[in-house]
Amino acid sequence: MADLHFGDDKPNDQERAVVDQAVGQSLAESGNGPLLEKANAGPATGGPALLVESERLVLGGSTRRHERRHLLLPTLHALQKSQGWISPGGLNYACQQLQVPPAEAYGVATFYEMFRVDDPGHDEDVIHVCVDAACQISGSADKIAELKAAGKKVHASPCLGQCERPVAQFIQGRGKADWVEADSDSATAKAVPQAGDPGLRLLKRIGRADPTSIDSYVSAGGYKALTKAFERGATGVVDEVVASGLMGRGGAAFPTGIKWQAVAAEQPSGDRPPQKYVVVNADESEPGTFKDRTLMENDPFALIEATTIAGFATGATKGWIYIRGEYPLATERLNNALDQARAAGFLGADIGRSSFSFDIEVRRGAGAYICGEETALFNSLEGFRGEPRQKPPFPTTNGLFDQPTAINNPETLFNVLDIVMDGGATYAAIGTDGSNGSKLFCLSGNVVNPGVYEVDFGATLGEVLDLAGGVVGTLSSVLLGGAAGSFVGPDRLDMPLTFEGSRAAGASLGSGVIMAFNEDVEMWPVVTRIAEFFKNESCGQCVPCRIGTVRQHETLVKLGTAPGLNGSAPDALRLLDDIDLAMKDASICGLGHTAATAVRSAIDLGLVSLEHR
Repeated sequence: MADLHFGDDKPNDQERAVVDQAVGQSLAESGNGPLLEKANAGPATGGPALLVESERLVLGGSTRRHERRHLLLPTLHALQKSQGWISPGGLNYACQQLQVPPAEAYGVATFYEMFRVDDPGHDEDVIHVCVDAACQISGSADKIAELKAAGKKVHASPCLGQCERPVAQFIQGRGKADWVEADSDSATAKAVPQAGDPGLRLLKRIGRADPTSIDSYVSAGGYKALTKAFERGATGVVDEVVASGLMGRGGAAFPTGIKWQAVAAEQPSGDRPPQKYVVVNADESEPGTFKDRTLMENDPFALIEATTIAGFATGATKGWIYIRGEYPLATERLNNALDQARAAGFLGADIGRSSFSFDIEVRRGAGAYICGEETALFNSLEGFRGEPRQKPPFPTTNGLFDQPTAINNPETLFNVLDIVMDGGATYAAIGTDGSNGSKLFCLSGNVVNPGVYEVDFGATLGEVLDLAGGVVGTLSSVLLGGAAGSFVGPDRLDMPLTFEGSRAAGASLGSGVIMAFNEDVEMWPVVTRIAEFFKNESCGQCVPCRIGTVRQHETLVKLGTAPGLNGSAPDALRLLDDIDLAMKDASICGLGHTAATAVRSAIDLGLVSLEHR
């Protein structure tokens, strides 16, 4: 037995109701009844049962805590939405219901951009305005000043994943659903200038199928791939994905087939129950990236079908879609699609009259770039702070809830549909020898038509910029791969956009960001903001990243007001190089490894000068 001690803060009636609803509904949906009997009459709302003794919550061991802790994130969302903040009383009550230590829950609540633990003292909605590069050069500072002058509650926000429609705004509602200022069918369609092109693969249904109707999806060829997967068998599907050479599209470019093969090979052991998971990493938070948002808003059934195929192939029975909290339209459409898929027999028990059972749950993030790292995502989903884990062990053996887990981002999974239908060899013939298939690129900044574009691997940087109507003004540089990527100059327009081509150029495709800057853009503020982004988004777990990102930003700020540091630019450059080396060598995860890449490339290209600031 373990004792948890709680404070004296009490929830108000509304807080009690929303917590009971969030916890009770989630337990009902997962098939878990009350874990403990009530010692006395509980709330009138009929929330989940607990045994409470004075200020202590008596638990029956860590297993019971584990069964509820993963509900912490949705419960915090419910409190934030209801009250506009997470009060001590609301948090205290949530901890009692979920059997979570209050100090740990407070640590989780303060980890995320979207949660507030101090009373805002107002009843208004909060307008989050993006201040990262694409919106920064489009006047985000002026927009913030305008909104504040109008008496609005404004929060300067990191990238909101709406880079094709700057200045991006996300409104966090109080007592109502969140929304994006530009959400509409016309706005989402505009994000895909190639919509309706029959020659596309990943974007082929956008503009042709209704994203809110499963009948429309089926009419457009939906669920044929799942039927084909059942015909091929689980091993056959994995073999085709291996043969395809499909590489992950989230930035790391790990072979998808190898990952699935490893999860499929895992067998139950004496101390481990026979449970495997598929997780969709839809927490797309890399500045400049919005491709996954576009896919989920416009073709949600395809993601559900592909995730189901991944479950079938790897032997998983449960899927999770971890979607970034600032994507309300995508979340709404995914949940609608899940409901329709269940009703049509494409999710649940014995799918398609087979013996395969599988279901999917959407879990909403709360604004933390680090949760795009796979193990940080697992921690977040389990109800802990989104801090990366040491590897090994790897997710294929010890992933979500310490079980074998296949984790892929939406774009990667979309490719699986064609691979299953046409075979791995056919897919491998597309693109180049080292980069198979097609790729989505997110074009933003100073281009004529920002949006998501699909091309076969091998197209050049210049060709893709031309697809977007070309550059507005005279091109100065391109940020390739996002804030974790690097700047390249106009001399790289003939660079093939492939994994091998970008490596040869000393760059990276990353998550598919292509952000153009013309010669009218002052680059010093852009580079300084990139450094500030990493300073703010570091989870703080490891010293090299926690200190290095702060010192990098501090150095650039000082250089912005004086010529050099300690009297000389070479000293400043050596300091930045030392910081970069320390973060690359000793950080736990990729955030620290890449936090200096864009800054260093901007200096090397001469986009910013360390002298005469």
